[in-house]
Amino acid sequence: MEITLEGSIRAEEMQQFVEQAVEAVRSASQGGRTVRALADLRQLKTTSPEAAEILRQGQQAAMREGMKRIAELVGSELTTLQLNRVARTSGMDRILRRFDDEAAARLWLFSEGDALDAA
Repeated sequence: MEITLEGSIRAEEMQQFVEQAVEAVRSASQGGRTVRALADLRQLKTTSPEAAEILRQGQQAAMREGMKRIAELVGSELTTLQLNRVARTSGMDRILRRFDDEAAARLWLFSEGDALDAA
């Protein structure tokens, strides 16, 4: 699964994104697939506290529905700080890694035998 978020995202837009993403994870995991995501957030700007909370809840729901790994590409240090806080509070930091290089992110995402698979 590939996700791209760009610009400033309002709380309503984040809610819509989270609902669609969680449903996609649910659908894929019910089909017996290991759910992994590449999130391209290089053009994402920091979000409001409300949108960040919706994202946190969505991350928790995605993990409950079967998300196993997520590789993030982030362009801004400020956005990285906000995403770090969200991932820590949702627990997604256990299955997430950040990358500067898309090829490296894809390689990690589909590598086998990583300790994260046991989580």
